[in-house]
Amino acid sequence: MIQDVVIKDLVTYPDERGFFREIIRVSDDFFGEGFGQFSHSQMYPGIIKAWHIHKTQVDWWYVPVGNLRLMMADCRKDSPTFGELQEVLMGESYPAKVVKIPPGVAHGCKVLGGVTHLFYITSKTYDPDEEGRIAHDDSEIGYDWLKGPEIK
Repeated sequence: MIQDVVIKDLVTYPDERGFFREIIRVSDDFFGEGFGQFSHSQMYPGIIKAWHIHKTQVDWWYVPVGNLRLMMADCRKDSPTFGELQEVLMGESYPAKVVKIPPGVAHGCKVLGGVTHLFYITSKTYDPDEEGRIAHDDSEIGYDWLKGPEIK
């Protein structure tokens, strides 16, 4: 587990009409940095988006439709988990959750299966000076986005 990454397990209330699921509320402890922008990304099967990093912005990710593998890499040199990787499987086939991604943690995702929708809140509005990109095949991170599931 990467320090300062928070995974909030969500509660779903199903009934004969469907279900209700609360994602984030302003009073959540892990939402202290507050709201800047709410965004929606649709991704097609097999799409990979990596690596993305922020200087000071926090992201909160939720996948309501489809499935994806969220990968994170701790790039904060002063962090006790510097250099560690963390994987979170998100979406319809997995327990419902929202993930808080702190600044300095590179992150990316790979769609697993069909069309997938990612809803995310950021603590700041879009600012190109805040955004950072790292090559998908960066040797320091050392993650292979093209590898398949572990064979067991």
